[in-house]
Amino acid sequence: MQIAENAPYHAHIYFTAEDRSAADELRSRFEAEPWVLFVGRMTEGKAGPHPIPQYEVHFRKASLDRAQGMIRASGLRALVHPLTNDDLADHTALGEWIGEPLELDLTTLDPPGVNQGIPRFGKTDF
Repeated sequence: MQIAENAPYHAHIYFTAEDRSAADELRSRFEAEPWVLFVGRMTEGKAGPHPIPQYEVHFRKASLDRAQGMIRASGLRALVHPLTNDDLADHTALGEWIGEPLELDLTTLDPPGVNQGIPRFGKTDF
């Protein structure tokens, strides 16, 4: 699948109690970047398909390498994916894990063609 440079992307940055301060520091770094469109709040537990605390960072595909580099440098685990009209594919086949993958609760995802991620891109989180 060819994805345009201005296509919406986001990353789910996962953290545990042990690495919460690193997650908070990375979140602050993302907030300072002009190419980042939205940084979500840090969740306290499961949110949607995500089984552990996380937060979202929204950006365009053109900034994908920068986002991935910042995540890798932090040592945190993340799922980075485009926002298409197929929520399941976004979180599986089209997603890229940085660090150890987690088992997601795929039953909470929108069916193909009804992805609620696109309307909220750059605006809100869970």
